[in-house]
Amino acid sequence: MKTLAKLPVTIVTGFLGSGKTTLLRHMLDNAQGRRIAVIVNEFGELGIDGEILKQCSIGCTEEEANGRVYELANGCLCCTVQEEFFPVMRELVARRGDLDHILIETSGLALPKPLVQAFQWPEIRSACTVDAVITVVDSPAVAAGTFAAFPDQVDAQRKLDPNLDHESPLHELFADQLASADLVILNKADLISAEDLARVRLEVAEELPPAVKVIEASSGRLPLDVLIGLGAGSEEHIDARHSHHDHHHDGEDDHDHDAFDSISIDLPQADEALLLDALAQLVVQHGILRVKGFAAIPNKPMRLLIQGVGTRFDKHFDRAWGADEARTTRLVLIGQELDAAGLEAQLRAALSV
Repeated sequence: MKTLAKLPVTIVTGFLGSGKTTLLRHMLDNAQGRRIAVIVNEFGELGIDGEILKQCSIGCTEEEANGRVYELANGCLCCTVQEEFFPVMRELVARRGDLDHILIETSGLALPKPLVQAFQWPEIRSACTVDAVITVVDSPAVAAGTFAAFPDQVDAQRKLDPNLDHESPLHELFADQLASADLVILNKADLISAEDLARVRLEVAEELPPAVKVIEASSGRLPLDVLIGLGAGSEEHIDARHSHHDHHHDGEDDHDHDAFDSISIDLPQADEALLLDALAQLVVQHGILRVKGFAAIPNKPMRLLIQGVGTRFDKHFDRAWGADEARTTRLVLIGQELDAAGLEAQLRAALSV
């Protein structure tokens, strides 16, 4: 009987807005025939990121694509690892003869070390190995001393978690993400000067073991061979990596993200400019951390994909509407103490729908 080789796993971590999902999309778009399973960790019940990533399963039927995307909702992987992560990994292990690689995207505040340590569990360790932990760095934000593109939003997330209440919270979280890294990507390198980029590289290097590679990228566009096949075996040496938050996982884990609200709003077709303006106003007025979804634009045959972090919105038409598909707008808003009815009423008033 043939013994299957261990299934390599790549863990992608980084702050909200650093470009993790963009990196995963690039990796899937350039899979070159590799059979890749994806675990998407997501605040929110509807998993818009999962919908985005399913579109990247090029060459697969819809049924096959759905089967390759696993979403862990409501909480960071280090918190839900026993409740959700283990069953998902067990299912993937059972299918590992059909897979070549697993990608895991953590939430913006997830601490990667406990997740890597989960690969020391016998049932997982015998079948999988952490090929690498990739930390995606927002280079302009580090150059500006904020570490995250939208520090207020990230800090709001931090304040909801008593385990992360430190004097320099964002710097410590940033350092912890780097401490577990086997590869660091200085993303958005094209958006800062060569001098600032060199300064960011030096600052990042101070938090890293000497053997960890640091590379530059724009929108996560890197050759796939640079990103996978590193063979780091991170689970073997992760215990020796120092973390500011090691003590939080020594005993009972009382992580709690229940203070986050994730609400879904369904709307009819909407004018693109009016919709984006209305969403920007909602973000400012109600402290919304994240906006994701799809919009139906009048007289446009394609669906508009919308992703917002803070007041910055990215949008593009992702695919044509199906012949039998209802042309509706569906949005997910993520924040603290959100009034679903009030937000929907404000959006409808702004759009006059």
